[in-house]
Amino acid sequence: MQELYKQLLQDIGEDVNREGLRETPERAAGAMRYLTKGYREDLNEIINDALFESDMSEMVIVKDIEMYSMCEHHLLPFLGKCHVGYLPKGKVIGLSKIARIVDYFARRLQIQERLTTEVANCIATITEARGVAVVMEARHLCMMMRGVEKQNSVMTTSVMLGEMRNNPSSRMEFLNLIR
Repeated sequence: MQELYKQLLQDIGEDVNREGLRETPERAAGAMRYLTKGYREDLNEIINDALFESDMSEMVIVKDIEMYSMCEHHLLPFLGKCHVGYLPKGKVIGLSKIARIVDYFARRLQIQERLTTEVANCIATITEARGVAVVMEARHLCMMMRGVEKQNSVMTTSVMLGEMRNNPSSRMEFLNLIR
């Protein structure tokens, strides 16, 4: 990957031997590996059996989870926050695991629509919850730094599953609580 970054720098007209760029190919390759670490992680290790029996049946919400991902179309970052809610059915998941699941899928080349769906489906599968809701709000540098260059636009996506989709009062409770 370092050689590819070196070639990229040369192709845009840079001198890869100048002081500020001598180690850039190595640093850029390391950054790309980190930003795409979701491909190399194991979801079972992330969850690490952090599912606990519980008679909790009311909504559980983790909101304002920081989220950073990379647009698969332009290889530029998009960043924002993710809100996750679920209606437990006999078990709850460890709090930090929800944020780790968001990172697991976000640290790949993505589109926000798919990312939102992957997080929701994963939480639903792992917890077997009666319902799951995920809302993501993000700013996309591919839209801010190039193309239309709109600095204040925010993309919002949502996925509602089970009772969060089918029960209007559950959906509204979730949406009211994340605002």
